[in-house]
Amino acid sequence: MFRKLLIASLLVYVSTAAFAEMTATPGATYNARDTLNPGIESSPDAKACLDGLVWQAAEFQVRCETARERCGDLMIQFPSPVASGDAANDLVTLEWYMARDQAKAPIKAPAIVVVHESGSGMTVGRMMARGLRMQGLHAFMIQLPYYGERRANAKRPSAENLVPVIRQAVADVRRARDAVAVLPLVDTESISLQGTSLGGFVTATSASLDKGYDRVFIMLAGGGLLDVIQNGQRDAAKFRDELANAGLTGGKLESVVATIEPLRIAHRLDPATTWLYSAQFDTVVPPANSRLLAKTAKLAPSHHIEMPANHYSGIIFVPYILTHMQQQILPTDVEVASE
Repeated sequence: MFRKLLIASLLVYVSTAAFAEMTATPGATYNARDTLNPGIESSPDAKACLDGLVWQAAEFQVRCETARERCGDLMIQFPSPVASGDAANDLVTLEWYMARDQAKAPIKAPAIVVVHESGSGMTVGRMMARGLRMQGLHAFMIQLPYYGERRANAKRPSAENLVPVIRQAVADVRRARDAVAVLPLVDTESISLQGTSLGGFVTATSASLDKGYDRVFIMLAGGGLLDVIQNGQRDAAKFRDELANAGLTGGKLESVVATIEPLRIAHRLDPATTWLYSAQFDTVVPPANSRLLAKTAKLAPSHHIEMPANHYSGIIFVPYILTHMQQQILPTDVEVASE
């Protein structure tokens, strides 16, 4: 009798331990390490750009916290690899939107890090994350520097701090891959990256650092950042005015923007696992700039999808884009939850 009770107790313990390993709860912590590996770069200019963006690989801790209302299932936090000196800003936050089966139970599935647009509400980023969750993926929307939880003083950085902010964003997005990889339920064999507008520029640069992400999806972004700032309309024009007010014009602006120009390292993107979605009538990021990025990355026509829309009306193509992304990532026989 004692032997049966002992065996039963052991089975319960093993089962409980296995369940714990497959879940993530507020307060849980995980040890991670940077896998950043830029490799050898033959272009002196690209190497100089990389040298200004990479950091020394290190170990770091990933922590789960309770999610804010309507901001996913859990909040995931880890230290930025590039410190700004602002404690709140230097703690990166991911909003985890968990993949679930038809019974609404969390499942093991591929993951995708989502990089939001410039709007302070991160509306499009969250929409993409929720949509990708419904496609059967664990979606992690990263809050860029001075957004969301990272803006403790309720103020954005000044325009003259453009380079350090973008550099931190690029580094945070790349480290996010390694933070996500240590979480339970995540299929570490498939971790992708998606970014929209501002997030698309950050995505293009971050994914060019190395081959960390398995697939990369860039939406409403391009190359020739200086040209976009100087000639783009609406969001770009507003940003241009902010930079001008900070004294960043002419040669000074050109020098600053060059340090974070995606085209300097976009040739390092893998054309077989990179997709670009652009708008044919975009006046914020003109088609010429999107095509320049596609050309530099050597994307095949099937990997550069041009939508008959502008920078804002392209929202109507999101259902198509989500389905297209799922087809590149997930096996066709996977069943996912529906709303």
